[in-house]
Amino acid sequence: MAFAHDTEAALLAAVALVNSGEEPDTLTTPEELADFLDAHDYTGTRLGSAAELSAVRDLRPRLRTLLTSDRDTAVGLVNTLLADEHALPQLVRHSGHDWHIHAVAPDAPLATRIAVETALAMIDVIRADELSRLDVCADPDCDGLVLDLSRNRSRRFCSTACSNRSAVAAYRARKR
Repeated sequence: MAFAHDTEAALLAAVALVNSGEEPDTLTTPEELADFLDAHDYTGTRLGSAAELSAVRDLRPRLRTLLTSDRDTAVGLVNTLLADEHALPQLVRHSGHDWHIHAVAPDAPLATRIAVETALAMIDVIRADELSRLDVCADPDCDGLVLDLSRNRSRRFCSTACSNRSAVAAYRARKR
């Protein structure tokens, strides 16, 4: 299943944001937030303040719940999130990307923009009944999220580190 560019980008960013809360936390300073925003091509106002960082960090549990919910629960969470943020979908074009949907103004608070973009992406995931592409890492010692955009749906780990750790553990178990 190929999602639209903005859907994939929002899903990748949401998973990365949720996973930033795993140990070690990789979103603890305004500079780390700026790096995250740059890596995921977020546009719009950036304050770079401790309050903005705190609001984005506080969003992680809400997004984790959304990304790990069953389809019916996710629908309710998406609808609530969009209503809470007074989202009004509009087509926009910027940063070399063709027409795609934004639903809040570029000067809306950063946490609001991230939450709404994730909700819009989840609309596509729900409509395509592709929630199985979101899962928790197969490493028993990790709670990171996995977004599997592969054609054969083979991605099981949130990172190379988890994949390698699991492979080493399996190798050692076989050698015993």
